[in-house]
Amino acid sequence: MISVQNVSKAFGPKRLFEDVNVAFSPGRRYGLTGPNGAGKTTFMKILAGEDEPDVGTVLRPKRLGTLSQDQFRYEDDRVIDVVLMGNGVLWGAMQEKDRLLAKREISEEDGHRLGELEGIIAEEEGYTAEATAAELLDGLGIAQEAHEQPMRALAGGYKLRVLLAQALFGNPQALLLDEPTNHLDIDSIRWLERFLHEYDGVLITISHDRHFLNSICTHIADIDYESIITYPGAYDDMVRQKGQVRSRVESENAEKRKKVAQLQDFVARFHAGTRASQVQSRIRAMEKLKLEDLKRSNIAAPFIKFEVAKPSGKQTLTVEDIAKNYGRREIIRPFSALVTRGEKVAIIGKNGVGKSTLVKMLVGELAPDQGGVKWGHQASPGYLPQDQAGLIRPGTTAFGWLRELEDKLSNEEISGLLGRMLFSGEERMKPTATLSGGETVRLLLSNLMRTKDNVLVLDEPTNHLDLQAIASLSEGLGRYEGTAFIVTHDQQLIGEVATRIWALREEEPILDFNGDFDEFVEKHPDLAAHHR
Repeated sequence: MISVQNVSKAFGPKRLFEDVNVAFSPGRRYGLTGPNGAGKTTFMKILAGEDEPDVGTVLRPKRLGTLSQDQFRYEDDRVIDVVLMGNGVLWGAMQEKDRLLAKREISEEDGHRLGELEGIIAEEEGYTAEATAAELLDGLGIAQEAHEQPMRALAGGYKLRVLLAQALFGNPQALLLDEPTNHLDIDSIRWLERFLHEYDGVLITISHDRHFLNSICTHIADIDYESIITYPGAYDDMVRQKGQVRSRVESENAEKRKKVAQLQDFVARFHAGTRASQVQSRIRAMEKLKLEDLKRSNIAAPFIKFEVAKPSGKQTLTVEDIAKNYGRREIIRPFSALVTRGEKVAIIGKNGVGKSTLVKMLVGELAPDQGGVKWGHQASPGYLPQDQAGLIRPGTTAFGWLRELEDKLSNEEISGLLGRMLFSGEERMKPTATLSGGETVRLLLSNLMRTKDNVLVLDEPTNHLDLQAIASLSEGLGRYEGTAFIVTHDQQLIGEVATRIWALREEEPILDFNGDFDEFVEKHPDLAAHHR
């Protein structure tokens, strides 16, 4: 069990949570939710002992598995060894054993110690440890030939997979996983879901993947009203229950405000009269209400609405036999397709299989080695790339950047666009150089709402967005009257939006399926285990 007792934390004047008391029980899998900036990662660090609360204590089990975000910490270590380090007791015993055996002469004391170490290694299942670590790496998509290589040989996304395997290794009594599905493709996410379903310790995870939370969570611990409110069930269950809790809390707050107003009115009317004792009584009652402090919900969801200035022609896009190679590697095998107005195409597949390459060819950022891409009459594509570096000019503000791009809209209209994406008040004047990842995506989406294109090409648009923003994006794409191409691993978004699937597979042609995601899985059971 992990027990949180009277924990409070603030950064400067901003209180994240106050006097939190919550217990996380074995056998339960908790999703830790809340909007960006609510304090999820801070709370997770407090649970792990990496950060200290301002007040309060945390009781945690001895063996704790945490997902490290420092992907460059182990550059010279073997991949398999990095996983084994997840069990500190075992790794320490193995290292000490190697040091003793490397001695030219082993003393009697060394011999006794080696016997003790053999006992520790056996108790920690050390003689099957490498096989267990290899299974974890295989499940997370790390090829066998990479297990013996140093970490520096892996790309950044695969280093994070190794760190996830490290957290899972060694039968920890509790698992703390901050965004474990980042850089995982659908295959690996499904493997992780199966692994966590069999895990019998305490799991607490932060994730912006609604399908993942709905699949694994038995409870949701939601940060709101400067506290942690625990709901039974998965993420969608929490959303339904939270509406009821929010109504109750807001009703209680309204009653408190009404009571304060009545007390203030009484004090103002009689403070100089003969009812001094009653006035003092009202003042004390007001002070008590003020000390309780009316806490406000931090929930905030953007409103995403993509409009179309002019519709495209019926035949929106024609792809004619396009192909792309990188050296001897065939990334995109010859592919042809006709996409008509209003279709929503989800582009899915493992990491590195060519999804971004394909959309770059669609928007003209990359030339195919053969074939061509032809947009239809009046087609106007709006593009959100996965790599957003340099898209927003530094040295200005969120408002100023949109103002530079659009001289026909009034200041009020630009402020309205930004307000819908949660840039309200002073947030509109935030320097572009200081924007977080989520703020960058929201500002780029604001611009796509401004341009009113009749085609949207979105490469991993949910990266950096919180759950409320992803739900709003899904609703906006569902209402969108134009044509959309969406690269994503978010299975819930695919299920809610897609009318057509382009499935990219290694060393095979693109599978072009006309139908939604449920139909795709039903008609292609061979792919169901990989994409559902």
